[in-house]
Amino acid sequence: MHIQEVQNELISGCTPVTRMLQGPYGLDRDKPLFRLPFTIFAVGTVFLAFCGLVSCIFISLLFHFEESTATHCKVPNYLPSISASISQTPERYIWRLCIGLHSAPRFLVAAAYLNFYRGRFAKQCAERALSWLNLGCALGENLGLLLLTYVSSNETYSVHKNGFIVFIMNALIHMAITCRLWQVIKKYSLSPEEQTSYLWKKSLFAFNVTSSLFAAYFYRRHNKYCESGIYTFFAFCEYLVVLSNMAFHMTAYWDFGTKEVMIATPPEDKRF
Repeated sequence: MHIQEVQNELISGCTPVTRMLQGPYGLDRDKPLFRLPFTIFAVGTVFLAFCGLVSCIFISLLFHFEESTATHCKVPNYLPSISASISQTPERYIWRLCIGLHSAPRFLVAAAYLNFYRGRFAKQCAERALSWLNLGCALGENLGLLLLTYVSSNETYSVHKNGFIVFIMNALIHMAITCRLWQVIKKYSLSPEEQTSYLWKKSLFAFNVTSSLFAAYFYRRHNKYCESGIYTFFAFCEYLVVLSNMAFHMTAYWDFGTKEVMIATPPEDKRF
């Protein structure tokens, strides 16, 4: 009886193996294992860095005020720089944990933006090239942040300093290229959410550049004249630089507001 059933299946053109692949097991394996709205993903990613920064500054002011505000000029200072606030213990471990968890989603967002720009600039060679350069700057910014995070200023100052330079230069170039690409996108069409995102991107980039210039000015003035309180102004401007950078990345909230982050198994028939 069993042999006859197999022969009937072969005659009808549907083998037992084919029927097995079409069964409910394959359908179950095709279901998403994990789904998360991109809005929550974007907020959570930036929230990690924000909480790490605020926690480190607060703990430094509360428990390590003298050590974190001391400078080579030995003049009164009232705020720690970010480098000083993440150099003490337990601040360095809090910062490393938050940035370590925050960095992996940042790589994913960079790849998502590349796909987004490639879809928008299918026929524009210049903008497609800028899209790839933008990806490189986003990766460089993240890698520079990881370098300055895991090598503190009181461990190896030169490495920490170079990590900060890589971070800030790539961040500024990344923001500039992003604003340029969105300026081109605006010529065609923007949804209300994308319009909001573009306006915030321009404003935050201008604010970031202004804060960076003020920070550089106060840092140079402090090192040259050793005036009381000037390093405090530098530290405050440094906070604004980093916070505006975080806010710039938060504009992904509008860019991918209708998207989802999904983990799923490939279709069963793609495994053969």
